Amino acid sequence: MQIYQRTLKRPVACTGIGLHSGKKVNLCLRPAAPDTGVMFKRSDLAGAPLIPGDVHHVMATSMCTTVGKDGVSISTVEHLLSALSGLGVDNVLVEVDSPEVPIMDGSAAPFVFLIKNAGLTSQAELRRFYMVKREVSITDNDKFVKVAPARGLEVNFTIEFNHPMIRHQALGLRFDERTYEKDISRARTFGFLEDRERLRAANLGLGGSLDNAVVVDKYRVLNDDGLRFPDEFVRHKVLDFIGDLALVGRPVLGSFTAHKSGHALNNQLFRKFLDDPQAWQLVTPAPQRADELAPLEEMLPAFGRAVVA
Repeated sequence: MQIYQRTLKRPVACTGIGLHSGKKVNLCLRPAAPDTGVMFKRSDLAGAPLIPGDVHHVMATSMCTTVGKDGVSISTVEHLLSALSGLGVDNVLVEVDSPEVPIMDGSAAPFVFLIKNAGLTSQAELRRFYMVKREVSITDNDKFVKVAPARGLEVNFTIEFNHPMIRHQALGLRFDERTYEKDISRARTFGFLEDRERLRAANLGLGGSLDNAVVVDKYRVLNDDGLRFPDEFVRHKVLDFIGDLALVGRPVLGSFTAHKSGHALNNQLFRKFLDDPQAWQLVTPAPQRADELAPLEEMLPAFGRAVVA
């Protein structure tokens, strides 16, 4: 018995709008060969250039995560990456005819729906994991994020906003095969009404609306349907974190703790982690007998799970 990489069974597509451009975006997810990872393709440009979805190709982290190569970029990749990672997709080609991934409803749930419609299939190559061997941390004034050794994947996240609807929120999760979809995928991005004009003056957030974000004024949530979770704000921060973590390129077995972290600090930690060969070990779990599988599966995070053949 072995643990194998996964890709999609068939191509699947959707249409949405870009959060910042406000323009229509067509997206197609296609199966990819083993060890491809996540590869982005700008189908709207001559030669349809490819951009690897990894931490070393992150070129901007303001308001969203942007990856790029040779002057070509694609932004707002974190929600799609979060869904792909959360459902255990190792290899996929993401075709987009725009400089940004569509925002959909502001969460990862529409992408989860899309991926499940495509279906998943195991591949011939074994899945490998980064097992954390020692603590690595990044600090920026009162913000920090760190990773330490653990048997599975754990994320502990806290946020603080001087707003009566948010204040201090904390969430700690140990991921299993149900946690991501049930507890994280539906949490939407959020913004403050007072920032709207400033963003639009900078040609940002042109596609933002109550249909694709939780919006708060000085005192309340403006969305008619309210919040999907009482602590939806911190849950979305975890969703973003999982998307940024996917850029490491392989599932990670470790415990992450973050306080007021965002895309920039996340990316700094992941680069520092990968650049320190003493901080990790590549492992390929390979149980030899059926009775060895249960404890191994129990240890692995949801997006560390694979089809067992």
